[in-house]
Amino acid sequence: MAVKKDAEAQRRYRSNLQGEVDGAAVYAALADSESDPKLSEVFRRLAAVERAHGDFWRSRMNKASGGFSPAPSVRARILGWLARRFGPAFVLPAIAAGEVRDSAAYDNQPEARQAGLPVDERSHARLMQAVAGQSGLPGPTLALIEGRHRGGGNSLRAAVLGANDGLVSNMSLVMGVAGAVADGRTLLLTGLAGLIAGACSMAMGEWLSVTSSRELYQSQIATEAEELREVPDEEREELVLIYQAKGIDEAQARALADRLLSNKDTALDTLAREELGIDPDELGGSAWGAAISSFLLFAVGAIIPVAPFFFLSGKVALIASLVGSGIGLALIGAGTSLFTGRPMILSAARQLVIGLAAAGVTYGAGALVGVSLAG
Repeated sequence: MAVKKDAEAQRRYRSNLQGEVDGAAVYAALADSESDPKLSEVFRRLAAVERAHGDFWRSRMNKASGGFSPAPSVRARILGWLARRFGPAFVLPAIAAGEVRDSAAYDNQPEARQAGLPVDERSHARLMQAVAGQSGLPGPTLALIEGRHRGGGNSLRAAVLGANDGLVSNMSLVMGVAGAVADGRTLLLTGLAGLIAGACSMAMGEWLSVTSSRELYQSQIATEAEELREVPDEEREELVLIYQAKGIDEAQARALADRLLSNKDTALDTLAREELGIDPDELGGSAWGAAISSFLLFAVGAIIPVAPFFFLSGKVALIASLVGSGIGLALIGAGTSLFTGRPMILSAARQLVIGLAAAGVTYGAGALVGVSLAG
């Protein structure tokens, strides 16, 4: 029994150490890739916290079973590469989600509680606020650190899921037609038509979505501007109530509202952010940028099942299409693990099974339709 407990403890120590090594590597990559020195310092301090935790678990491992110094995991290395290639904002939502998910990981571990690690894990936000107080980081910067900045928001998630939409839908389309006909040119034409139609549909839908959001935000801000001109006292009272709801006493809330609304240049901006929850500088982002990125991401996934038909024919092309699509599905599944935290192998396997099942269903449906038409 004691041997079993020792083995379980060692596995736990090993898992904890790997997590801290990964965290230190990712935060170090963020620090290296961040151009703002204040933000870079935040990330460096977070990396230092993770390294200190890693040293604690490394010492426990050394006492239990000898030395163990793991390298950063594949997931950590990929996140670090993405941060250096596309900037910290590209991966911050995934990292922030991981911090929230793992914040209670040490709560039930006696060694961690004795060392105060659960408190440290929950202190990352306070550490960022402390650095902000010392170096003057503005609110939007803290939002960026926490992965809530709308401009960079969920770029990684959007990229992975956009490519997944293109791959699964076009693979299903090609396989459905393949079940009814075997002509390679027909399958190539079908795949290209599905790529263009799907990418255009995604782009148009994204453009309309972002444009509609921007128009709604602009309308709300215009209404707020008119109310500010016509009934400034009511707007002041609304702002006072908002600050009181946040826990500020009435006297301080009134003083803060009076100070903010005394400057006409900032009054509307303040009301838009506090009352409407809208950032006037962004308004949901660029509609054309969203449309173009949606088109390209869908096309990247959709071209995978089509590509073999450019060079091959017959069953060889169909098999190559399935194999290529399967590899693409596995890679996309692994990509989802970057922001879900699930093991890469499990995510890849799940995505592969679901995607191939969809292709099998459409192939069977196509075969039935083909037989019916032939009869």
